[in-house]
Amino acid sequence: MTARTHARTDRTSKAHLRLWLRLLKVNRSVEAELRERLRLEFGTTLPRFDVMSALYRNPKGMKMSELSRMLMVSNGNVTGIVDRLTEDGFMLREAVPGDRRAARVRLTQRGIAEFERQAAAHETWVSELLGGLGPEDTQRLADDLGTALTLPNAERDDA
Repeated sequence: MTARTHARTDRTSKAHLRLWLRLLKVNRSVEAELRERLRLEFGTTLPRFDVMSALYRNPKGMKMSELSRMLMVSNGNVTGIVDRLTEDGFMLREAVPGDRRAARVRLTQRGIAEFERQAAAHETWVSELLGGLGPEDTQRLADDLGTALTLPNAERDDA
């Protein structure tokens, strides 16, 4: 590698590091604000919202192990959240036929209605928080971030 190539690579590497730090800062700021708004507006938490969101997208329900894998959290974390959501009448826990150790969870009608209410507010809040970006910038940034990751097992999220 020539000195010129190394300098260019070093500048790119530093730029990537600054970008990653900026992405972390933006993510943490938005997440902190969403956590606070969910707490104040709905008396709930972001993990509860995430569990309800996953089940909303899977109306037939999910095994607890599938849910924890999807959310990338431990079974214990999901169990506590599901217990509280079930107590609140937002979820049902059902036995899985043929597997005595497994349970399937799904949203109740009340849970669906509550999630839809929270999701509408969540979407509005995210739009407000990212309001400094116009529609074209938003699409370009989403596209660029979708192609930026070069890990072999990285999942693309085209949502």
